[in-house]
Amino acid sequence: MQVNSPVTKQPVLCILGPTASGKTGLAVELCQRDCYEIISVDSALVYKRMDIGTAKPDADTLRIAPHALIDLVEPWESYSVARFLTDVAGEIERIANAGRLPLLAGGTMLYYHALWNGLSSLPESDPATRAKIQQDADSIGWHKMHDRLAQVDAASAAKIHPNDPQRLLRALEVYELSGVPLSQLQNNRSKNSQYDFFNVGLFPTDRALIHKRIEQRFTEMMHNNFVAEVQALMKHPKMHIDLASMRCVGYRQVWSHLSGECTESEMVDRGVAATRQLAKRQITWMRRMESLTLLDVPASLQMLLENSGYISWRDKHNI
Repeated sequence: MQVNSPVTKQPVLCILGPTASGKTGLAVELCQRDCYEIISVDSALVYKRMDIGTAKPDADTLRIAPHALIDLVEPWESYSVARFLTDVAGEIERIANAGRLPLLAGGTMLYYHALWNGLSSLPESDPATRAKIQQDADSIGWHKMHDRLAQVDAASAAKIHPNDPQRLLRALEVYELSGVPLSQLQNNRSKNSQYDFFNVGLFPTDRALIHKRIEQRFTEMMHNNFVAEVQALMKHPKMHIDLASMRCVGYRQVWSHLSGECTESEMVDRGVAATRQLAKRQITWMRRMESLTLLDVPASLQMLLENSGYISWRDKHNI
């Protein structure tokens, strides 16, 4: 099937949802049926050497449905939202020029938000400022740091959970560096007008189903030598636990276990709990998103193909 669109905007299908909701499976099914090509929207899959704990698609899956934007950087290297926007624009153009349809699939909601709404002009990260904020957090705890943020940026504090240190740190850092609340700077952005997005959210009405899938997947990761994967990472001289890559759920917990800070059983419990917290944050993001067609988990290909909004979007572009 070829794309023959009379309109100027490039059609782009997005499939997002919480971890373990079945995004990859649905995307692969679509690739086998139609002329889609997958672009990963997952901040964990960009890292090389991190395959098991990130649930990276295996070789068989990649043969059936290649994924762009995976295995881009080493775990000790950085990967920013700004770089994602540059990379994804290049991949969309490549896929469109080949007469195919870009299909974005993943659960990094910040990447989707930046792609749909543009990237605000924020100050670059400053190691010294971040270190000072982290030192304060180590002293008084992130809940108190959340209270501190609420005093200077109530809008950001209302959106950021007290148990989300990464986003709390960034919001506080932006204010320290600029003197302007993050929420105010984020309003100075323009929506992306060159694409026509159809956004599908896999949304679990039964939260227990996602919890069960998360537990099953973590158990499977353990059987697939997840601990050995982290052991290999720890041996590299450039690796340390404070890297962004080690904030990926599961990795920090396994690292703590291998450092003697907790038992294997405690590590598994903590890893499952952290993954559930990630899913909860992803669902919270989705609740706030506009123009999102929701499919219940487990979502089926037939559910999407029979959706009137999806049909209209395809018809609009003569797909």
